[in-house]
Amino acid sequence: MVDTSEKFRWLVRLGYVARAVLYTLLGLIALTSRERIRDGAQGVFQAVEDVPAGTAILWLLVIGLVGYALFRLSSTVFDIEHHGTDKTGIAQRAGHAGSAAGHLLLAWSAFQLATSQGGGGSEGGRAQEAAAGVLSFEFGNVVLGLLGLAFLAAAVFQAKKGLTGEFMNRISRGAPAATRWLGGAGYVARGVVFAIIGWALVQSAWFGNTSEVVTLGGAIATLSDDGLAFTLVAIGLLMFGLFSLVLARYRTIPELDVNGRMPGFRARLH
Repeated sequence: MVDTSEKFRWLVRLGYVARAVLYTLLGLIALTSRERIRDGAQGVFQAVEDVPAGTAILWLLVIGLVGYALFRLSSTVFDIEHHGTDKTGIAQRAGHAGSAAGHLLLAWSAFQLATSQGGGGSEGGRAQEAAAGVLSFEFGNVVLGLLGLAFLAAAVFQAKKGLTGEFMNRISRGAPAATRWLGGAGYVARGVVFAIIGWALVQSAWFGNTSEVVTLGGAIATLSDDGLAFTLVAIGLLMFGLFSLVLARYRTIPELDVNGRMPGFRARLH
């Protein structure tokens, strides 16, 4: 019988595979079609849907993305990766909460396509509508501004990871030698994209105009006028996809106890 920890590990590893598919295709689409990249994750899922057995693959992506979201949520609530409760630890755990929410939204987009619900409008248009909805509430601009600041903070953490290579501390020593460089380039590229998204949200909150709000694909597309920057970010995202595939095999996944609530190694420390 497979225990809770084993099921959890397999679910998280499937999540890394789903993330690998997402970012690899995002990078390839950006490098081959600057217009299509504006569709972002939605464009990736539509591309997957068009291949043989595409619907089945979409369902695997849904399960994987939900699994990855649960992993990040567990990190936030139960601190399964032992970040602690100091300022840095709280910031990292808050970032994981944002990652959980983001991957749940991605899972929902994939689910809509897998069940032929589709979903009207472009990904960017839906994001702008959602931002406008937030602004319609009292103090909505504060909420939107804080979300933008959270993305900017996440951008700093992503870039720091990429430049320092600290992410290697959670990867098995058996990982390929290129893992450090794949992850380094990937994290820096994600940092650039997150910074663009965050700055757009802050501007929207300040000026009360959501027309500049962008999603993952839109953020990449804003660099299209700068050929070198656009190409480097696209290659970086492609490398992040390959890096995620390495993590699916070599990432160290914390163990959960039989009830799935408290990580086993943390329980032994108390």
